[in-house]
Amino acid sequence: MTSEEKKYIKMTETPVSRLILTLAVPTIISMMVTTIYNTADTFFVSKISVAASGATGIVFSLMAILQAFGFMLGHGAGSNISRLLGARKVPYASVFLSTSFFLALGTGFLIGLFGLLFLEPFMLLLGSTETILPEAKAYATFILLAAPAMVVSCVLNNVLRYEGIAVYAMIGLASGGILNLFLDPFFIFVLGLGTAGAGLATAVSQYFGVIVLLLPFLRGKTETKISLHSFTKSPSDIGNIVLTGMPSMMRQGLNGIATTLLNIQASVYGDAAIAAFSIVNRVSGLLFSMALGIGQGFQPVSAFNFGARKYSRVRKAFAFTVCSAMGVLALLCLVCQANAEAVIMLFRKDTDVVQIGAQTLRFACFGLITLPLSAIGSMLFQSIGKKGRAMILALMQSGGVFIPLLLLLPRLFGLTGLELAHPVAYAVAGLLSIPFVLAFLSSLKGKDGEEL
Repeated sequence: MTSEEKKYIKMTETPVSRLILTLAVPTIISMMVTTIYNTADTFFVSKISVAASGATGIVFSLMAILQAFGFMLGHGAGSNISRLLGARKVPYASVFLSTSFFLALGTGFLIGLFGLLFLEPFMLLLGSTETILPEAKAYATFILLAAPAMVVSCVLNNVLRYEGIAVYAMIGLASGGILNLFLDPFFIFVLGLGTAGAGLATAVSQYFGVIVLLLPFLRGKTETKISLHSFTKSPSDIGNIVLTGMPSMMRQGLNGIATTLLNIQASVYGDAAIAAFSIVNRVSGLLFSMALGIGQGFQPVSAFNFGARKYSRVRKAFAFTVCSAMGVLALLCLVCQANAEAVIMLFRKDTDVVQIGAQTLRFACFGLITLPLSAIGSMLFQSIGKKGRAMILALMQSGGVFIPLLLLLPRLFGLTGLELAHPVAYAVAGLLSIPFVLAFLSSLKGKDGEEL
C-alpha cells in the first residue's frame, strides 16, 4: 500500500473526533508557542517603559498585515491542495503549493521594502503617538526585514496542516518560537538593544523557523513539491488561490485595521490605555489560540472528506470542533477572569495600565467564549471552497461588527465603551453565523457520494 493510499484511508475512515484531535494537538502546540513568543515580546518590552509596551501594540497591526497576506495564500493553496488530495489529483496539488510559495516570497519582500522606505509615516498611520514613535520604529524595522519569512512561513505551515502532517508545522513554528524566547531577554537586556532587540529576536527566529518548515518539502516528506516550473501560468489558478484565501485575508487584514483604530481611539486616554489594550490583545490571542488550534485541526479533515464526498464526516467534524473549542475557551476564560489583575501585572504594574487592562480583560473573556461559532464557521466554508459564505463570516468575525462598535460605543460610554467593543462584537458575530452554518450542514444530510 502506497503512502498516498494510507493517507486516504486515514483521512476518510479514522473516527473524526480522534482524527481532529490528532491533527489539532500539534497545531495547538505550534499556535500556543507562536502566541507565547508574540506575547513574550510584549512581556519583555513592557519591562522597558509604558511607551515601549505601547509600541508592541502598534507593530502588532503591521504583523497582522503580513499575516493577512500569508494566511490568504496559505489557506488558499491549502484548501485546494487538501481537496485535490481527497480527489486523488496529487500532481495538480503541487501547482498550488509552488504558486503560493513564490507569491508569498515576493509579497513579503515588497511590503518590507515599502515599510522601510516610509517607516515613520507608516507607524503614525498605524496609530503611534509621538512618545511611542521612536520605540515603534525601532521594533518595526526588524519586523519589516523579516517580512518575507513571515509571509512564507504562513504558507508552508498551512500547507503542511492541510496535507494532514501538522507535526512538521509544529516543529517549524515551535523551533522559531522557542529560539525567540531565549533571544528576547538576551538582545533586550544583556546586549542593551532595548525595543530594537525584541524586533531583532523576532526577525532571527522567523528566518530560522521558515528554514525548518522548508525541510519536509525538500526531504520528500510531503506529497506536494516546491518547484519554479510548477508556478502556474493560469490566471484562474491564481484567482482560485486568492479567492479561496480571501476570508483569511479579511480576518487578518480587518484585525489589523481594527487594532489600528483601537490604538487611535485608546490614544485619547494616553499611552497607558494603548499599553493596556496591547496586553489584553496578546492575552486574548493566547486564550483563543487553543480554540483556533482545534479549528485548524478540523480544516484538513473537512476539506479532504468534502473532496472525497464523505459529507456525513464533515457534519460530525464540525459539531465536534465547535463544542470542543467553546468548552476549552469557557474553562480558560473563567480562570483568566478570576485573575485579571494578576495577569496584567505580569506585564506592567502601573496603576492605570492594570486598572484599564483588568477591566478590559474581564469583558473580553465573556465575548471570547462565543467566538468559535463564527471563526470555525468561516473555516468550514473556506476549507470546502465555499468562498462567498466564508468571506461573509470572516467579515463578521474580524471587523464587520467590531469596527462600527469601536466607533459607536466610546461615543456613548467613553473608555468603558472601548473596553466593551470586542466582546460585544464577538457575541453578535457568533449569533449571526448560526443560520449560515445550520442551513449548509442540513443541505449535506444524506448526500454522501454525490457531486455537489
